[in-house]
Amino acid sequence: MIKYRNVTNVKEFMIIGFPGLPPEYYGIVSFVLLLVFIAILFGNVVIAAVIICERTLHKPTYMIFLNLAMTDLFFGIVTLPKIIARYWWNDMMCSFGVCFAQMYFVHSLGATHSLILLMMALDRFVAVCFPFKYPVLFTNKNISICCSLCWLLTFIRIMGLVLLTLTLPYCDHNTIMQCYCDHTSITKLACGDDVAYVRWVAFANAMVTLLVPLTFIVISYVFIIMTVVKMTASGRDYKFLSTCAPQLFITCLYYVPRCIVYLTDSLGIKFSLDARILIVMLYSLIPAAVNPVIYCLKTIEIKNALTQRFNNRKVNIAFQNKTKFVTSKHT
Repeated sequence: MIKYRNVTNVKEFMIIGFPGLPPEYYGIVSFVLLLVFIAILFGNVVIAAVIICERTLHKPTYMIFLNLAMTDLFFGIVTLPKIIARYWWNDMMCSFGVCFAQMYFVHSLGATHSLILLMMALDRFVAVCFPFKYPVLFTNKNISICCSLCWLLTFIRIMGLVLLTLTLPYCDHNTIMQCYCDHTSITKLACGDDVAYVRWVAFANAMVTLLVPLTFIVISYVFIIMTVVKMTASGRDYKFLSTCAPQLFITCLYYVPRCIVYLTDSLGIKFSLDARILIVMLYSLIPAAVNPVIYCLKTIEIKNALTQRFNNRKVNIAFQNKTKFVTSKHT
């Protein structure tokens, strides 16, 4: 009982990353992770900057895109620097408080991301199925309020989960078999009689975070597809591809790998530890890295805005060079 009450035995956690990775591959892995980190930073910052600076994109749909880009950007900042340092400089140690802070932001940003995807689906559902009601329901003000509530309420909810996890005693083990601190990895190191209860609360919270938005998203896209099928052939492809296809692809990137992991666990299909960690990293980071590419290639207005900005930049540079040439010639 004295041991279980002592929560100061563990003062640092050790981030292992991929346990079976040979040391000769550390440099390659850290370089690949660095490239992913740069892609997440550059892509999402560009998308956010374009949406903020381009007045033609100050619309509800693109405000939702902006919030999605911010969740991807913050998630990359929270998770990747530590694991890159682990493989680049062999810096595996993470203090107790920093590890819990990382866990808090990892789960808060993931849950917020799920709600933003729900808003994307509802946005397209109303736009396709009830186009006359869309300008009334989806205004910039309403979307700003909804997105703010997604962030605020989710961060408050996850704070409760983290505080509950902090009540557990952590005795002797401090090795985290993962690339970042998450709830599952941390509670595996806890001791005491309340561990099972805390894990059950976390599991229920994860199911609500994933399944409730996913259910509404699936229903929304079913109705969208039914509506699109009923459209005339002349307007069908453009309406669906220009508004729904990019968002549907983004949603699949986020939910499908997670559902596979939960289903395999339920069916008793076991992966090796390294394979499981790799899957977690893929569904955590790949969407954040490729979402900006999807916006640029599949969303016509963002693509046009980027093209226009680039062309204007080229014209300005050419004009400045010509002015300098004329000035130097006269002088």
